[in-house]
Amino acid sequence: MPQAAELARRIAARDYTVGIVGLGYVGLPLLVRFGEAGFPVRGFDVDPEKVAMLNGGRSYIQHVPGDAIAALRSTGRLEALADLDRLAEPDAILICVPTPLGPHREPDLRYVEATADAIARAARAGQLVCLESTTYPGTTEEVVIPRLARRGLRIGEEVFVVYSPEREDPGNREVAARRIPKVVGGMTAACRELGCALYAAIVERVVPVSSLRAAEATKVLENIYRAVNVALVNELKTVFDRMGIDVWEVLEAAGTKPFGFQAFYPGPGLGGHCIPIDPFYLTWKAREYGVATRFIELAGEVNSAMPAWVVAKLSDALNAQGRALRGAKVLVLGVSYKRDVDDLRESPTLELLTLLVAKGAEAAYSDPYFPRLPVTRRYDLGLESTALSPASLGRFDAVLLATDHSSFPYEMIHGAARLIVDTRGAFRRRSLTGAHVVAA
Repeated sequence: MPQAAELARRIAARDYTVGIVGLGYVGLPLLVRFGEAGFPVRGFDVDPEKVAMLNGGRSYIQHVPGDAIAALRSTGRLEALADLDRLAEPDAILICVPTPLGPHREPDLRYVEATADAIARAARAGQLVCLESTTYPGTTEEVVIPRLARRGLRIGEEVFVVYSPEREDPGNREVAARRIPKVVGGMTAACRELGCALYAAIVERVVPVSSLRAAEATKVLENIYRAVNVALVNELKTVFDRMGIDVWEVLEAAGTKPFGFQAFYPGPGLGGHCIPIDPFYLTWKAREYGVATRFIELAGEVNSAMPAWVVAKLSDALNAQGRALRGAKVLVLGVSYKRDVDDLRESPTLELLTLLVAKGAEAAYSDPYFPRLPVTRRYDLGLESTALSPASLGRFDAVLLATDHSSFPYEMIHGAARLIVDTRGAFRRRSLTGAHVVAA
């Protein structure tokens, strides 16, 4: 049976195969990073289309270059698989599957559970298993480890279990992935040391913590920190709006303080797979300990209310021009949850479009990353992207900026649109102002 020291030696020699389950916005970049670091990599996904594209040397995520996939395929180091029965092949298995919320904001761990079941069926001595999916403290011990233990494998001796939270930031070109530290917690000291050895091969700094739960809690804290601070500025935005104060001007002025202040920015709501979801994993788990997380839940309520507040601001702006929202033609700019990415998970724009339709508006959208809106768990809008031109903009009663993609022709939009409702301060930043531009 391979010992941890021997496995660490194989990691250093790149004689160690890394398998990643779940090849989405977290798993695919991680697969490429390990492959480019010299490791043989195996990517597992239940979507046969993704598997076929990767084996054909192509990428389906905008910020993961197809050239990188093709290069790894040409070396023979990368293979994509839909067959989870082959999970015995990799030496390390990193779990990067979704952890959504259920209909009552309860954790939905079915993807983690199904993956853990598949790993347990195939597991062998010497393997390292790491959960990267964001979840509540205790998940690795309560969901992953019991399944491996039922297989009869001794944790820390025959199989090694760690938790290392993902820290992907799609579209961030300022911080190289290798410079983002990786937090690692293990079930045992041997587990943690092996996990640290593996991640040290792809990042400049590894941060070991005392336990699996400490590592899981680190990720939850990171996302709650952002959710709460965004909720704060979203609430201040509504207060300052009533007071006739420009929240963007206030944020710019406050940001000049060289200590004690970090700027967060308002918007039409929170999107992405982490920040709108992960805080509720902790609030759910906290109830088991008899703790009410009122502060976190209030932040979630504030952020969730933003799409409705934006639609109300749009309605007011139309009324000021003598036009009702019902029957108005409204073009929403941007459906991605953040600027310059092809990712609409939990995007508030989908809720904005739904609200507009429910209130009788004729809603359309424009986004260079989504020619057509796909069906999601909650939305099936069946819309296609509208090409931007002075003529097309002139057909709409209002333009609502939801996601400030850098590729949008802001000057042309400013000159051609009758009414602009800006939820991101994008027109103000470009000094494109006027009576027809309204902040929301």
